[in-house]
Parts: sequence; structure tokens; C-alpha cells
Amino acid sequence: MSPQTGTASTRSATRSVRDVVFVDGVRTPFGRAGEKGIYAGMRADDLVVKCIRDLMRRNPSLPAERVDEVAIAATTQTGDQGLTIGRTAALLAGLPRTVPGFAIDRMCAGAMTAVTTTASGIAFGAYDVVIAGGVEHMGNHPMGSGADPNPRFVSERIVDPAALNMGNTAENLHDRFPGITKDRTDAYAVRSQQKLAKAYDAGQIQPDLVPVAGKKAGSGWTLNTADEPPRPGTTLEDLASLRTPFRAHGRVTAGNAAGLNDGATVALLASGDAAEELGLPVRMRLVGYAFAGVEPEVMGMGPVPATEKALRQTGLEIEDIGLFEINEAFAVQVLSFLDHFGIDDEDPRVNRYGGAIAVGHPLASSGVRLMNQLARQFEEDPGVRYGMTTMCIGLGMGATVIWENPHHEHYGQDAA
Repeated sequence: MSPQTGTASTRSATRSVRDVVFVDGVRTPFGRAGEKGIYAGMRADDLVVKCIRDLMRRNPSLPAERVDEVAIAATTQTGDQGLTIGRTAALLAGLPRTVPGFAIDRMCAGAMTAVTTTASGIAFGAYDVVIAGGVEHMGNHPMGSGADPNPRFVSERIVDPAALNMGNTAENLHDRFPGITKDRTDAYAVRSQQKLAKAYDAGQIQPDLVPVAGKKAGSGWTLNTADEPPRPGTTLEDLASLRTPFRAHGRVTAGNAAGLNDGATVALLASGDAAEELGLPVRMRLVGYAFAGVEPEVMGMGPVPATEKALRQTGLEIEDIGLFEINEAFAVQVLSFLDHFGIDDEDPRVNRYGGAIAVGHPLASSGVRLMNQLARQFEEDPGVRYGMTTMCIGLGMGATVIWENPHHEHYGQDAA
């Protein structure tokens, strides 16, 4: 064996897994998709660029050349969301040409997968600092636009054709769990709107928003500094009158589900050592993560097995989780998760700032929004040690990431 080979083998044998920390995260205000939305006529990649630039501005101690990777997710990877958007966004944002980038797709969990994928590289030692996030301009790219599902899905009954429509899968969840009534989902949706409004009033949402200028015909330029989808005055009476577009006499409506939205998010991750070296703040520590598959026909159940898997891997119990950030694709999906783990609909640990039903869900971008909100809640509540970000994913998957609060008195002590 040559000396070089022996040296490499020694390095490999002694390599240890490094701590991964969430340094910071930002997002654009979320807009309503369509010609009347705040981002009508804008490019998706420009939204990502604004986020990357603001992230770097907020962390001046980080030299741009120290960024080792840029991973950006999009569900529809074509047009202004194509061309390896992680690399193109890095170049457009003014990062050095030496900084590589790539694109990633796991539908709704795109940004979450961008985070876990690059975090794994940090833990392994391939990276020290990364930028990870996601974008979806559903006005430019309606969900499923240009898709060409293989005919075998239908001919071989691999997936029920109805499962390709996420609203249908939510109605299927109602069928499976009749105790989750429309009245109950509507009540949950109203609370989501109320909690988001309260968080806005308390200034808990605004610190992580990147102002985005937009221009509309006839009205000139506007600086968008707040989310467009929220309807803070929503009542149960309002929701009761909405139609059920996925099934006659169904239970899923535009009021108890996330809408069609535009927006982008990015996060800054680093190894614990690199954060210390560069003077970067530590807002969360990654404890563990898991992805799981379920029947595509009930894709909303995905967070359940993903969470069970993540808890097993980290040696934690559901009772150890002091804060939950659950993506609200549909109210029935969140409630099925809560019922499975014996958590009350109004448990104060769940979505303290409201969720996607109120703020919006621009598909691949939403995972980092959940992380931003959890990190801010950790700062406000140092008594909570562990928190969770979790979401369902189209075609029958779920994702869960468990984080530790650096403000907790036992942070890093006998941690998972």
C-alpha cells in the first residue's frame, strides 16, 4: 500500500460526523398566484436572487467565497425555474464563480430536502457553509403544468389517477378518518388565520421577510413587505359557504387548504466549527431527519411515518418535542397527524404563528419557512429544547426534521 493510500485510509477511518447548525433564513413575502398576484410578470429566479443577496447582507462576517454550495429546489423545473437554478441563482446573486450550485425536486419538500441534503454534506465534511432553499412561482408554472405521467401509472394501477390531484387525496383522508369533519377543519383554518394575524401584530413574521419591488400595469411600482394570502377576519360562517371543488358535497375547500402561491426562501447552514470561526449566530442545531413513503392516495399521512422514523433515529419521544411547525397543505392533513400522536387541535406547541392555510404554500419553498418560524420561536421560548418541522409531500411521502434550541439550558448536553 502506498503512503498516499494509507494516509487517505487513515483520514477516512478517523472522520467523525460534525454538528450542523441553522444560522439564518429569509424569504420573500408570499403572493397569490395569478395575474392579480403581487409577483405577476416577475421571474422565479429573481425572487431567489433577492433572498440570497439579503441573506448575505444579514451575515456580513461571512466571506462570499466561503459558501461551498447553493442548493435551490423547484417543483416545476422549467423556464425561469429551470437551468440548474441553484447555480444560476448563485451567479445572478453575485456570488463568486467558484461557488457551485444545483437544483433539487421533492415537490412540496424541495427546500426541506435542499437543507437535509447539504446538511449531510456538512456533517460528512464536504462543506463548511451552504445556502439551501426553494422557489415556486405558481403563477408562471401552475402545478402539474407540462407534466407527462407515465401511462403505466394507470394501466398497471400503480397509482390511482385521482392521487395525482392533491385535493382528492385530502378528501380521501376525510374518508379514512370520519372523525375529522368539515366543521373541525374549518375551525382549525380559522385559528390558523388568527394566529398569523397575532404574529404579524407582534412583529414575529416581518424580521425574516425580504422586501420585493413589483410593478403592475396601471399602478406603477409597489414595495411588497407583507404576505398577500392572509385573510385575518375569516370566520366559520365565511368558510361554511365555500364550495368543495374536489368532490360534490365534499369537505375540502379553499378556506381549509393552502392556496396557490408564489414565493422563495433560502437558509444559511454551517458546521458548528465554521459558525464559531466566522462569528455566525447559531439559531438551531440539526438533530436528525427522515423521509418516508405512504400510499399516494392519502399523501397527507406522510408526516406520520416520517416523524416516527426521525424519533427512532434520534432516540426521542413525541413528548420531547416542545414546538411543532407542520405545513398546512390541508387542515385534514394536520389534524390526522395530531390525532395519531394524541395532540389536541389547539395545543399551543403547534404552529404558534399560524401556517400555510393563512400564509400560503409556494410548494418547494415552504420547508425553510417552517424553519424560520421555529428558529424565532426557539429564541422566544428558551424553555423548549427540541422542535420539529414536518410536511406531507405529493405522490405519497412525508418529511420530518428535528432541531435543538441553542438557548435551552441543556443545549448540547447528552444531546441526540
